[in-house]
Amino acid sequence: MGINKESETAANLQIGPTTLGMVRLYVEAEGVDLPLDFEPDEADEIAEELRAAAEAARAMGAPKGKPKGGAKPRR
Repeated sequence: MGINKESETAANLQIGPTTLGMVRLYVEAEGVDLPLDFEPDEADEIAEELRAAAEAARAMGAPKGKPKGGAKPRR
């Protein structure tokens, strides 16, 4: 699967510090539990890459995303 291919897979992402001084990105999906640990400096670099990707997506006119809870029926 490439970076630009859409997927119907849902996942949860948790981000936080570990007791060993690392930054953990924890991805949980059906059949997948994936802890990814990074040194704080690496986490800063990842954060910069996320910001740059968000800026680039905005420049391309990326959709704002789906509204939470779905559409409500009109009466």
